[in-house]
Amino acid sequence: MSHLIKLSIAVVKGLICLIAFSCNNKQPEFTSKKQLAQHQSDGIYACPMHPEITGKKGDSCSTCGMDLLPLEKESSENIEVKFSHTPEKLETGVPSELSLHILKDGKNASLDVVHEKKIHMLVVDEGLTWFDHIHPVEQADGSYTVTESFPYNGNYFVYADFKPQGSAGAVHKHVLEVNGPENPPIDTIENKWKSQVDGYSVTLINGHDFQTNRPQHLGIRIEKDGHNITSDEIEPYLGAIAHVVIIGKKDKEMLHVHPGSNHQVPIHGETRFETPGIYRIWVQFQLEGKVLTADFTIKVKEGPETVANQHHDHNNHHQH
Repeated sequence: MSHLIKLSIAVVKGLICLIAFSCNNKQPEFTSKKQLAQHQSDGIYACPMHPEITGKKGDSCSTCGMDLLPLEKESSENIEVKFSHTPEKLETGVPSELSLHILKDGKNASLDVVHEKKIHMLVVDEGLTWFDHIHPVEQADGSYTVTESFPYNGNYFVYADFKPQGSAGAVHKHVLEVNGPENPPIDTIENKWKSQVDGYSVTLINGHDFQTNRPQHLGIRIEKDGHNITSDEIEPYLGAIAHVVIIGKKDKEMLHVHPGSNHQVPIHGETRFETPGIYRIWVQFQLEGKVLTADFTIKVKEGPETVANQHHDHNNHHQH
């Protein structure tokens, strides 16, 4: 991540400050405003990808491991997101155009390039059985559009992850209703720590040990034909060794983690869970020019409160 990326003194309350809209809203367009609270303290450092994680010079992000950078004294107020889709009535199997128009102070917002893209859009069905990671393209009028097809009927959650220049990173969530004859599969698995994809066996090695109230490690091992894949064999994908997306089944809050590697596993990262429950995880990485997606299901248990956790809660804003 370039150190040219400007950080705002606005700290998002949690990774995601979500504006939810009813799935029964038939209007193809809506407007939501994100009011990002200003942080008045000097000498505060924050993660460029997770602005709610703050600390002092030399600290690293507990979510993704990146070095914290100094906050800059710029306002992040008046970010407005307009979302629309064509056609108005979405049908399974029919390509649909999704459009985002992001405004700052009433004008087209200039977006920073983060991990090679200005907008990362994550799309999942309500049961979290289907996942897609796509990237809207900037248009002449300042909007961003992308085409998507939906395999099942029901509700879909769309998360747009972006960072306006001079403002904190933000995630905008919208619910889509899709009509059609194909019903989504029912997933009742609470623990899935191994995934098979394109001949590779991908294992979440600490899948049994997830708790709230602590920094949480993610260790992922990849094997094929008895050979353990090393980090040197994994090709960079969108400026990272891998992209990890985590979504809670109950509250649909999303974490977007960019891990690194260590001497034990080729993909290693950190995150933090604030609430217990069932979570779905998708890990995307690239081998031999092909992007592969492995999926896991974990059950996060309630962890004990500690003095360190209480200090973290006092100094950081959380999801809501």
